[in-house]
Amino acid sequence: MTMAYSLPPAERIYLRELARRQAEIAALPVMRERQRLWLEVNDARPGARPPFAIESWTFDRDFLPATLYRCQSEYGRRLETNFLRHIRHHEILADDHVCPGTLDMGWHVWHDEFGIEIKTEYVKDAEGVVTGYHFDCPIKDLGRDGFAMVKPARFGVDREGTLAEKAFLEESFGDILPVVIRSGVYANCSLTQRLMRLMSMETFFLAMYDCPEQLHGVMRLLCDNALRMSRWAEAEGLLVLNNGNQCTCGTCFNFTTLLPRRPVAPGQAKLSDMWAGMDSQETVGVSPELFHEFCFPYYQELAAQFGLVYWGCCEPADPIWDTSLAKLPNLKAVSISRWADQRLMAERLAGKGIVFSRKPDPNLLGVGVELNEAAWAAEIRNTLEITAGLELPVEFVVRDVYSLHGDLGKARRAVEIARREIDAFHPRG
Repeated sequence: MTMAYSLPPAERIYLRELARRQAEIAALPVMRERQRLWLEVNDARPGARPPFAIESWTFDRDFLPATLYRCQSEYGRRLETNFLRHIRHHEILADDHVCPGTLDMGWHVWHDEFGIEIKTEYVKDAEGVVTGYHFDCPIKDLGRDGFAMVKPARFGVDREGTLAEKAFLEESFGDILPVVIRSGVYANCSLTQRLMRLMSMETFFLAMYDCPEQLHGVMRLLCDNALRMSRWAEAEGLLVLNNGNQCTCGTCFNFTTLLPRRPVAPGQAKLSDMWAGMDSQETVGVSPELFHEFCFPYYQELAAQFGLVYWGCCEPADPIWDTSLAKLPNLKAVSISRWADQRLMAERLAGKGIVFSRKPDPNLLGVGVELNEAAWAAEIRNTLEITAGLELPVEFVVRDVYSLHGDLGKARRAVEIARREIDAFHPRG
């Protein structure tokens, strides 16, 4: 049954005010400048100035506190969250987020990944915010239990429901912001992340020695799930070009002229026209040789079908660069986390047109009650010094900050300091 969409009259009036404010911000000249920053970095244009962005959802306890909300309806609050996030990024953080001039929504796609329920336990911190979770993994011993209980993924799309929501949003906000259906590639390509829902880290590590053929079988299933879902989305005409104000990994914007490589009509986008993201945080404790044997072949197969690939999250890329990642098809950006060897990765990526996507140490911003400005400046400056003089596009994206201790001014000041340091190496024209 298609959902009937509605908003209380007072909420509709208020949300239209927020939509107008978002539209005003999106039309500011600074947004065109920010868009240019991301485009030049992703296109690897010589001399590109590094953009700087902070991902806010992890510290929503400070950024979007409950006292800020005026909507009471569930749907109204969802819309309010999206409007407020864009507005407050500009008004409070003033980083290089590009405020969209559209009201974006997605296709109503459903997904049954494994055909079995995987119970999850969530844990809240002292402030009542969920910060931890634990899966009750169905595979306790792969050699003994096998994985016959895991079924191939099932998925589908509710076109009628999608178009009903689009019609409602257009009637409510279309005169202020164009309503646009967006998409990624739908498949979750971080295969070892999906693996951890099926088996624990210990079970995974032991399986590489105790039952390698069965582990390859599980990885094959996960890869096939991702391939089938992404190809299904392509065949169904669900793919929408994500070469603009969209993000593939966290807050790394996708602006580029490199995609698509051919004219694409609406509903005709192919996987080869799309950005995709993948990582393997779960294999930090796995040797490069074992990663290459048990994981890389499946990532390699997935990456080959996309236009551009962003690799990594918090895991260091350097241990597996020479053996594996250097061979990943369509690689366009690599996450350089606080655990990475920056100097080695700068040397490896120089001249390749691959983005050095630096993730500064979030502890410097989120742990202390006050911002240690000298330490933060040194963190940014260190990356700029390492990458200076190299043919290497650089971006800064701050992730995994879970609390600002109620002081959003810390984040605003972090942006100001980062810009000051970037100015020293990349003077504004």
